[in-house]
Amino acid sequence: MDPDAFGIKDDEGEGYLVDNVLDKTGTKGTGKWTVQQAAELSVAAPTIASSLNGRFHSGLREQRAEAVFFFNQEALVTSCNAQGMNLVRAKNSIKGWDLKLGELARIWKGGCIIHAVFLDRVKKACVRNPDLPDFLADPGFAKETVERQSAW
Repeated sequence: MDPDAFGIKDDEGEGYLVDNVLDKTGTKGTGKWTVQQAAELSVAAPTIASSLNGRFHSGLREQRAEAVFFFNQEALVTSCNAQGMNLVRAKNSIKGWDLKLGELARIWKGGCIIHAVFLDRVKKACVRNPDLPDFLADPGFAKETVERQSAW
């Protein structure tokens, strides 16, 4: 990108053109199909998958804005647990399963893969607000995360 692009004035309004670009994008499906095929064929495609994840994250503009309120930063730090919970939440919505995500966190904690006190906090966040779009946006969880963020 031409570094001078950031200095282009908006001829239809005030300020610079770059300030009027929305930080949200959509997806047509090509990246998703590519990543699905790569997974089915056991072919590594991490750059394509990361690109696709960037698009998905971009599409969650309102969720990111809420998280910025708690984290005081532009980029939301996610974890495998948050991503897994969001995946289950999406499937739950499509299938109408009425899953209790707090209970899911309890089950994950007892599983052979994940044993963490961290999941107790996830469960509490999900129980406090079952409609929470992302447990990272829970005020109690966000407060603890921010307090520990410098250690990351």
